[in-house]
Amino acid sequence: MDLQLNGKTALVTGSTAGIGLEIARRLAAEGADVVICGRNQAKLDAAASEVGARGILADPATAEGAATLVTAVPDVDILVNNLGIYEAKPFGEITDDDWRRFFEVNVLSGARLARTYFPGMIDRDWGRVIFIASESAVMVPSDMIHYGMTKTAQLAISRGLAGLTKGTRVTVNTVMPGTTRSEGIVDFLKSVAEDPDAPEAEIERAFFAKDRATSLIQRMIEPEEIAALVAYVASPLSSATNGAALRVDGGITPTIV
Repeated sequence: MDLQLNGKTALVTGSTAGIGLEIARRLAAEGADVVICGRNQAKLDAAASEVGARGILADPATAEGAATLVTAVPDVDILVNNLGIYEAKPFGEITDDDWRRFFEVNVLSGARLARTYFPGMIDRDWGRVIFIASESAVMVPSDMIHYGMTKTAQLAISRGLAGLTKGTRVTVNTVMPGTTRSEGIVDFLKSVAEDPDAPEAEIERAFFAKDRATSLIQRMIEPEEIAALVAYVASPLSSATNGAALRVDGGITPTIV
C-alpha cells in the first residue's frame, strides 16, 4: 500500500531507540523526509545513519532544546511526539521534582512543538500531529501514577487541539501502545518482578499474568507494530481519523475509550 508520504517532512522525537526509532524507520521507508532528535551525538548519528534521517542534537523537554530544534527545522508536515520516560515508584515516594520532570518530558515537550508547528499546518491546510501516549492513560497503574498522569494529559491536549482543525485537512490523534519491547524494558520488568534473577522470558510471562492480566495477546508488543499504525495515521489515507485515541495495546484495555 502506498501511504503517499513522499515529500512530506516528518519530525519524530525520542527517536534514537525503541518505538521512536521504528516510527522514524517506517516513515522513511514510506518516502518521508525524516528528522530525528536526541541528546547523545554518537547515538543520534548512529540512528540517523541507520534510518536515513537527518539528526538534530536537541532535547525538546527543555525550552532551549525545543528552540534549537525549531530553528533547525522551521516547518514540518508530520509531528510525532514520542519522547517519554517511565518508571515504577510507590505513590508516597513520588517527589515534587518527579512530578515536574515527568510533566516536562512527557507532556510539555510535545505541547511546545505542537504550539510551534500546528499554526503552519493550518496555514498550509495539511498536517499531522500524533502523540504517542499509552494504555496507562486510561488504566493508570497504581505503581506509575505520575506516568499515567502524563499520558492522560496527552489525550486531553490531543483532543483539544483536534477541535481547532475543524474544516481543515489537519488531524491530531493519539496512539496508545501497550507494553512494548524497547530499550530499557528488561530492566523495568526486572524492577517490578518478584524474582529479578529469573530468565527474561519467565519474567515477561509473570508480568503479563500478574500486572497486565487483561492483555489479550499476553506478550510485549514489538515496536514495528506501533510504527505501522503511526505511519498510517501520518498518511493522507487517514484523513477521516481525527481527534481519536487509537489503541495498539494488545487488547489490554477492556472498555471502549
